[in-house]
Amino acid sequence: MSIVETPIHALVPDRRTAEGGVHLVARHYAKGTRLHPHMHREAQLVYAAKGTMQVTTPKGRWLVPPDRAVWVPALLEHAIDVLADIEMRTVYFDVDWLGRAPRNRSLAREFVARVSPLLQQAILALFDDQGDPERTALLIKLAMLELRRADDSATFIPLPQEPRCRRAAELVLADPAGAHDIDLVAAKIGTSARTLSRLFSAETELSFKSWCQRARIAAAIERLSTAANVSIKQVAGELGYASLPAFSHAFRQVTGRTPSEFAQRG
Repeated sequence: MSIVETPIHALVPDRRTAEGGVHLVARHYAKGTRLHPHMHREAQLVYAAKGTMQVTTPKGRWLVPPDRAVWVPALLEHAIDVLADIEMRTVYFDVDWLGRAPRNRSLAREFVARVSPLLQQAILALFDDQGDPERTALLIKLAMLELRRADDSATFIPLPQEPRCRRAAELVLADPAGAHDIDLVAAKIGTSARTLSRLFSAETELSFKSWCQRARIAAAIERLSTAANVSIKQVAGELGYASLPAFSHAFRQVTGRTPSEFAQRG
């Protein structure tokens, strides 16, 4: 698919200016909506005040529940899948404005940020439309300060580029509940377990086992976000966990909180 930079006004016609070079857009997207691969001339901070989305870039996939936000640099191809109805709040930054911001080098790549209570309130306050320029400028500065210290990769699934690794990753993502013994996966893609292990670590900075666990937890987050009236115990069973405590432990290792805490927040 060829990606053409779409003019900003065509993608976000309802945006409003917060201050020179910074723009705000509040939108609702229904579950199942897909924003196909596209790019913006501006960098953006995307936050779902409610609901869960998945953001995909050439580097990988991020699951973005309500306690995370995603930073997308300017001109970076990305797609967004809405896993549960979301109230999206997006702050756009002109490249020139961002170039004048202190310590902006940390914003040259995409990442997901854990949203602290302070960052959450700063983002939401930007959209309350009080129209005070001084207050708005301070809120933007506060949000940027919080963002630079909030990088968090727990919900990131790096997608390897090496062809054998990519085939292995696709096998796992097609069936995240499977056991995926590395010897069997390696045999399916025509390589050795030792080679696959070495390549996976080099490509993703995760062991094959850790990557599979992260993919499984990502599937759990998607299931908890999108399925109506599904219990945590049911999700644990569907994804092959022997017990609810085992699932909760794995979930907390990856996301920093329990499935119950996620369900309550999401």
